Amino acid sequence: MNEPEAIREMLRDGLTIAVVGMSDDPAKASHRVSAYMQSHGYRILPVNPTIPSALGETAYKSLSELPVTPDVVDVFRLPAAIPAIVDEMIALGLKRLWVQQGIVDLESAAKAEAAGIQVVMDRCIMVEHAHRAKV
Repeated sequence: MNEPEAIREMLRDGLTIAVVGMSDDPAKASHRVSAYMQSHGYRILPVNPTIPSALGETAYKSLSELPVTPDVVDVFRLPAAIPAIVDEMIALGLKRLWVQQGIVDLESAAKAEAAGIQVVMDRCIMVEHAHRAKV
């Protein structure tokens, strides 16, 4: 978990990001972070059953409803939601999980890694991208 190479790989190769828990409210972190990533060339796929769209993209109720396979699943949900997200990722064969800063579920991280999923947890994808852009 949180290996520097996994972070580099996700930022380099993860051009399509499913954002689980994304908000359509520009004041929310999930929206700000996603807007930043979108402005740097990443495609954002909002996953939130309570909104119709965000950042010009249709929102989907779940990962299984996405029209394309995301390169990275970026999670903005409470730790209690992580086990179901990991289970859905395993069922769909998704390989990269990024859990935003302040959200930790070590048991789910271990389960994901045991299933061959790269895991970055308790890190902000925007902060990591901005840091690497400066290097």
